[in-house]
Amino acid sequence: MKKVFKIIGIVVLIGAFAGTLFFLYNKSKKKPDVFETKNPFVSDVIKKTVATGSVVPRFEVDIKPQVSGIIDELFVEAGDRVEKDQVVARIKIIPDMVNLNSAETRLNRAKITFEDAKIDYERQQKLFDKEVISYEEFKNAKVTYDSSREELTAAENNLELIKNGVTKKAETTTNTLVRSTTSGMVLDVPVKLGNSVIQSNTFNDGTTIATVADMSDMIFEGKVDETEVGKISAGMPIELEIGAIEKEKFQAILEYISPKGVEENGAIQFEIKASVSLVNDQFIRAGYSANANIVLDRKDSVLVIPEGLLKFENDSSFVEVQTEVEQQFKKQYVQTGLSDGINIEITTGLNKEDKVKGEKIDPKKLKEGDNGKV
Repeated sequence: MKKVFKIIGIVVLIGAFAGTLFFLYNKSKKKPDVFETKNPFVSDVIKKTVATGSVVPRFEVDIKPQVSGIIDELFVEAGDRVEKDQVVARIKIIPDMVNLNSAETRLNRAKITFEDAKIDYERQQKLFDKEVISYEEFKNAKVTYDSSREELTAAENNLELIKNGVTKKAETTTNTLVRSTTSGMVLDVPVKLGNSVIQSNTFNDGTTIATVADMSDMIFEGKVDETEVGKISAGMPIELEIGAIEKEKFQAILEYISPKGVEENGAIQFEIKASVSLVNDQFIRAGYSANANIVLDRKDSVLVIPEGLLKFENDSSFVEVQTEVEQQFKKQYVQTGLSDGINIEITTGLNKEDKVKGEKIDPKKLKEGDNGKV
């Protein structure tokens, strides 16, 4: 009996050992790799380049004063709509004391000369009426009187100009009133009441009172890398994406490409400008940053695959297509066309029913998928 139990124990021990070996063998056995497959599909392929820049008004004008002084009144603020020749500010002139003193002295002399000429003219008038003197003598007195009167008027006007910047006869055309030189929207008023301003002249640009622009005529200004500038030309359509305006795209037409590049961060950049098309009273604030998508080439409704599925061998390109046996693949050479960096056109070598080998599936995810968790 003991011998039977001994035999049974040996058999059980051998069976357990064999089972353990079998379990370890199965566990260590490498499972075959499983790859996802993707079918070619029909899509539009658009090759484009992106230029960064901003949207600004085509015409932006700085309004500057014609006299120096102090801002006495401001009639506009940023955001207001102004018309051409509309008054935007009034300037109070602070006269130069030397010029003021000279003007006052000139006026006093002009008064003295005028009074003397007036007395002489009245005396000569009486003598001429009595036919005591000739017409020539009377005419000389009248010319002197008229000249002194004009000099007095000029001296008075000169003093008014130095004091107030305007004469009584020309109050409507005074240059102390700063007027807008164009119609549009006021973008900025960089001065405040009481600020000193300098007139615009040949030696100085002058102080900007306000900046006015036509906000209905906007352009995109950006930069394009030298590797892309040779692929674009004036007249190309552009699609603008403005960061501050989500879910809305704007159409533009490329108008200008700079003939000279500028080095920025080690790369040569070329300036471009494009006219922005605004519809339905769209309003874009000046200075919005934007990305311009310039379409270099496009093909509609062509057979494509993800570019990552394509492989290369020497000068040829190929993909791996699944055979009739599941997860068995064969090499298939293809001819490619246009690429947008994500999808690439397949001209020959594939059809929509082919299953192209993709990325390897993680065994953990595969197991989870078999358990219904994925």
